[in-house]
Order: sequence, then structure tokens, then C-alpha cells
Amino acid sequence: MKNKDEQNIILVIGSLNMDLVAEVDHIPAVGETILSDSFTTVPGGKGANQACAAGRVAGGCSFIGAIGNDGYGKILQESLQNFQVDTKGLVVKQGKASGMAVVMVNKEGNNSIVVIPGANGALTPEDIASHQKLIEECEILVMQLEIPLETVLYAAKLAKSMGKTVLLDPAPVPEAFPEELYRYIDLIKPNETELERLTGLGTQGEDYISGAAFLRQKGVKNVLVTLGEKGAYFDSETEGKGFVAACPVEAVDTTAAGDAFTAAVAAKLSEGACLREAAEFASRVSSIVVTRKGAQSSIPTREELIFSL
Repeated sequence: MKNKDEQNIILVIGSLNMDLVAEVDHIPAVGETILSDSFTTVPGGKGANQACAAGRVAGGCSFIGAIGNDGYGKILQESLQNFQVDTKGLVVKQGKASGMAVVMVNKEGNNSIVVIPGANGALTPEDIASHQKLIEECEILVMQLEIPLETVLYAAKLAKSMGKTVLLDPAPVPEAFPEELYRYIDLIKPNETELERLTGLGTQGEDYISGAAFLRQKGVKNVLVTLGEKGAYFDSETEGKGFVAACPVEAVDTTAAGDAFTAAVAAKLSEGACLREAAEFASRVSSIVVTRKGAQSSIPTREELIFSL
């Protein structure tokens, strides 16, 4: 536990959503209507999930994001604070609703998600500039793509000018990914589908190896591709290429698995670990997350990690 005056090494800039979660027998096809036996509302959003996971795993985290002046916004802020996340960088957008996500989880634990950005779409470069001190104080900046691309690009460029490590989770992948952004990224962490959308290459066989090499040629220093049950593959300027095995478990809900993985990688890197060690640790963390329902509620505590790992 950090003292209140200590700086947080990890800063997350990203989205906050209230997740509207329905448990279903299967993900419906186009035009299909199905029934759900369970519906819950839980705090989520890729940025907030990663911040909460980093808060728990690293013992603290700072966050920059936007909420609406509504009931959901207050709940989202309180959830961050409960996970040891500093919310000084939280911006309230008047006239905007807080972000929401409609999530369907099937009986195998797989999910389908529709995101309504709300206030997340109104987070501007000016908001980042007004909280520049948080970037100055951090060592690792973690971002995703549920906020405007111009804001992500501005923050990445600013962080690199200060010598910070920039970790990007490229989800959701936009139609036009800004080429300039690649050269500010120290580590990019796509899954196979995101890698295909970034590179135009396939997801068959070992296409992820070619995809990672493609991103390295774009200027990214390190690429870490998550492969689900197959584990993860990395292509690093300092560590070469390699695989990290997945931890076999029976999945209940994969909603926050990728976000917990990203945060765990950042947490381990902040301790001085190499990329392989960080990925191995993240694999263990996400293996716990998928055995529990919910997004932020599925993230293990530091005590649980010590016992489990």
C-alpha cells in the first residue's frame, strides 16, 4: 500500500463504461431473439478495468478519463477509488452521459460487446494537457482505443517526449490507425483479431508471427500478441522472439481477461521484469480472472496473487 503522497508509477488513460451484462445460452445470430436469465450492471470500460487491475496488482495507479455528470459517473469514480486508483485526472463532461457497454456472455464464458462511448468520446488533448503532471510523475503510460485517436496520439507523443514507456492495447482497432502513433509505442499488445485488423494479415497457423514482425517494421519496439488458450507470442527488440504458455483453466467469463493481462504486464515491467517474465505473470493473473464473473470484480487482490502464484 502506497502512502498518499507517493507517486504512482503506472498511469492509465482511457475509457470508463457502465457494463450492462446479460448471461445467455449463446451469442445471438443476426435477426435472432433470445432470452437471458441474468442481467447485471457493473463498472467496466477497458481503461477503467486496466486501471483497477493495475491498482490491485501494483498497489496503486493514476487515471485520466471522462465521465458524465450522472449516477453512472459517480459509481464509476467510486469503483476506481476502491481499487486504489487516483482519480485526480477524472474529467466530468457536462451534457454528456457516462459511457456504457452492452455485454452478452455465453455459457462457455465468451462474450460479445457493444460500446456506447458517451463522455469517453469527449476526452480531448486539452484534457490531457491539463493533467500533464500525472504523465510527468509516471514511468509507464497505458492506453487503449475507446477514446478519440487524436487524444491517444497526443498523450503518446507527450509521454515519449518525457522519456516514459508507452504501452498500447489497440482495442478496438479503428478503420484508419494513425501511422505516426507506431513510433511512440514501446509495447503494443493486440490479440489475434486485432493484429489481423492492424496488419491485414490472417489469423491462420502462425500468421501472428508475420503480423508481429509487420508491427516491428512500423517502428514498435516490442509486440506481445495474446493467443487465447494458445498463450502469447512476443517479438522484442531486446529479447528476440518467443512464446509464453497459457495457464489451463475452465473459463466462466472472459470479459476482463485482456484488460487484466495488459495491466499485469505493466505492473511487472514497472518492477524491472523483462517482457517474458511480465507476460508469464500476466498469463497467471488473467487465468484467475476468467474463472470469475464480472469485469473489475473478477480482478484478484495482491494477497490472492501471492497465494495463487
